[in-house]
Amino acid sequence: MFNNISKIIITVSALVFITNTASAQDPAFSQFYANPLYLNPAFAGTNDCPRVNLNYRDQWPGVGRTYVTTSASWDQHIQSIGGGLGVVVSQDRAGAGNLNTSHASLLYSYRLKVNNNWAMKAGFEASYRMIELDWKDLTFGDMIDPQYGFIYPTQEDVVNNPTAKNFPDFSTGLLAYSENLFFGFAAHHLTKPEQGFISESQLPTKLTVHAGGSFALSRYKNSVTTISPNFLYQKQQEFQQFNYGVYVNRGPVVGGLWARNSLENFDSFILMLGLIQESFKFGYSYDITVSNLKNSNTLGAHELSFTLFMPCRSKSKSFNTISCPQF
Repeated sequence: MFNNISKIIITVSALVFITNTASAQDPAFSQFYANPLYLNPAFAGTNDCPRVNLNYRDQWPGVGRTYVTTSASWDQHIQSIGGGLGVVVSQDRAGAGNLNTSHASLLYSYRLKVNNNWAMKAGFEASYRMIELDWKDLTFGDMIDPQYGFIYPTQEDVVNNPTAKNFPDFSTGLLAYSENLFFGFAAHHLTKPEQGFISESQLPTKLTVHAGGSFALSRYKNSVTTISPNFLYQKQQEFQQFNYGVYVNRGPVVGGLWARNSLENFDSFILMLGLIQESFKFGYSYDITVSNLKNSNTLGAHELSFTLFMPCRSKSKSFNTISCPQF
């Protein structure tokens, strides 16, 4: 059963890029605020001092290491340019390494102070994307025998087909935030770059809307308990996804419970636990699959995040931080 599931997933992953009827969906992180530059370019420089984010996601490990996504980023607010700079490097490996998508991005965000309570940031991202496809282990429909499975050689020209695609990509985003509330919008793949290996296949634009707040519940000595309800919506061509949930923060410990669904079905619950210190933060989350895939023993998804807050010589007195969740 494992081999059959693995082959099916590899085949589907390949068809996303070699046909002109299928469309790609960007990898998504459950701890999306722990990977802020990946979520929205306007988050570049929302921390006054430099910070480094490392993220790792292993989706459906029960059927092999089929979807593994890693990301690393750096960003900082720079007063002399009126905003923030950031760098993101990410890789998504699908089909046990048969399909690898990587990108490197440079980001800039401009900060505008609206009044004493509200500020805005506009972000811009320029990326270079690289897609590699290993044809030799892919399976196709003409290889299947109804009784014995994959036993025939394929008639596909797997030797002369292209194995890599490289192209520029551009994205933008907006943030508006006060002491307790924030709203954001991002649009990735604005130019819908061509990514097909055999025939034409454009990378669809991804739209993201996210909003939330942070509110104090109680105080005990020097510790404040806060609750942070949040909502995230993403649309990429026909695919739509809704994330909604809440974080609770008491002292250095953060817990979160989220639900995720599309228009067609309820996908999963997300449990998250994190630790925040002055110089770093660490988070772990687990996606509990509740859709029809739960019968395939996928084992959900595991995700790790680590952020290093680096010291800086002087902080800007006019800099207002955004009160969005840490994870």
